[in-house]
Formats: sequence, C-alpha cells, structure tokens
Amino acid sequence: MATPLTASAVLAALRAEGVTVVEVGNWRTHNRNQRGAWGPLNGSIVHHTVTKGTASTVAMVRGGYADLPGPLCHGMIAKDGRVHMVGWGRTNHAGGGDPRVLDQVIAESYGTRPTPPTRGNSNGVDGNARFYGWECENLGDGKDPWPAAQYDAIVRVQAALCRAHGWSAKSVIGHLEWSNDKVDPRGFSMAKLRADVAERLKHPASWSPGGTTTPSKETDVALSNTDIKKVAAAVVEQLLSADRFTAPSDAADYSDDPKSPRHYWTGRSVFADLVTRVRRIDKTLTALTKEK
Repeated sequence: MATPLTASAVLAALRAEGVTVVEVGNWRTHNRNQRGAWGPLNGSIVHHTVTKGTASTVAMVRGGYADLPGPLCHGMIAKDGRVHMVGWGRTNHAGGGDPRVLDQVIAESYGTRPTPPTRGNSNGVDGNARFYGWECENLGDGKDPWPAAQYDAIVRVQAALCRAHGWSAKSVIGHLEWSNDKVDPRGFSMAKLRADVAERLKHPASWSPGGTTTPSKETDVALSNTDIKKVAAAVVEQLLSADRFTAPSDAADYSDDPKSPRHYWTGRSVFADLVTRVRRIDKTLTALTKEK
C-alpha cells in the first residue's frame, strides 16, 4: 500500500521516464474526492476509451457523461504517445472489482495474470480508492491499432508509477483483470505489457529500448597493435601539423612579430629544419676529421 503521489511528484516521475505530458485545465484539483477516499493505493489500471479523436477523447474523460461524472481517469494516453493529465485524486475509472484480485495485486503474488475476476462493477470492492487509472485512446474493437509511440508511453507511465512506489510490474493490471464485466484494454496482452514494464524497471528511468545507457563504471579496453599504430600516427600528424612552434630567428623568412604567421612554424617545418641542421653538422664534422 502507498500514499498517492502528489501532482508535482507524478509529473516529475512521468517526465523522468521520458513521457510527454499535457496538463489539461485544473487537473491537479479536478477529482471526485467528495464521493469517497483516494488511497492508500495498491496499483495502476489500464483502460481503453472506445473513442476516436484525441480532442474529443480528452474532453470526455475529463468531463464524463450523463451516467458517469468525470474525471474518468488520471491521464489519457493518446495515439501519438502524449499523456493528457485530466484529474488527480479519486476518479471514476475502476468501479467495483474482485477482492481476490486486489489481494493478489497487493501481495504481487500471481503468475502471468491475476485470478480471473468473478465480481464486477455492481458487486465488487471499490477500485477508485485503490488504483491509479489510465485511459488509452482506442476503439477497443480489436482492430484499431496501437501505435508504437502510444504503447511505449503506456509502458513508461506504468513504469514511472512502479518506480516511484517501489512496486514491481505486477502492480499493473488491465480493467478486464479487475472486473468480470469489462474487456479493456483490448488489442494487446497485459502479460506482455507487464513484461515490458519489468524490463524498463531494470534500467534507469531515462532508458529507451534499443538505445544505450551510461555505464556506472568506466571499462578498460585493450588496444590492438593496429589501434596503437593508428593512435601513434594520429599523434605524430598532430605534432607535425601544429603551427605554434616559434620559428628560429635565423630562418630566411623569420619575423619577430608574434602576430605574423612567419613567427611560427609547423611541426613539420621544425622537423625538416632539424634534419637539415643535423646533416650540416655531420658534414662539417666529417670534413674536420679528414683534415686531421
């Protein structure tokens, strides 16, 4: 069990997980708290909206409809992966559900899925008090696709909550796993979603599948002989190309003005001059030796 995150805390957790958040109106104080408790919380429930169109879907989950006042969730995850925050506190999303499922979620004791629920909205325990709720824009007919950006956002949102509370992925369930009169979300497997959430939780919040993460410690890598030769060649080339060596004052084109390019030589010029001087000295010494 956990105390609900504050609005600021959930924003920080979502953004740290790489979620793009859209704040809708007075979402921080838009709730159904006057109708009952919110918390302690035990997990998060994923839903689908049975709607089409992001703007109209946001309006619906925020305001509700005649038989069910809004907000109907805490955030709506759109097709493009953006998460529209519409309420914070008690919301009308979970309704009644199976107490056995609640116990299994609290203990995180089930296998690939909780025991199929035998209770629903009319005779179950209050889920609005116990779960975060996330509506996902989809027709729910099993044909409407789930874009990669949307599914990735669903995974990130659930991982953010689990990470913040120290929960495992088994604290995330679908509405159909909570209530026997619900079928959502339809179009992907909750077991697969939990597996993807579990994988995220193995990595830092900033991790992206297929990307790289910053190692916690530097790793020594042995260089091959070929690598060593390449490095040496690069160092020599850098030295030969550098133009900050002061030219010798007896050079034919020498200038004592530091602002003049003739005041400096490249390493290559210095090396060539050195070879010339050595040869000159060698020639002079050879001549002196012969004279003796």
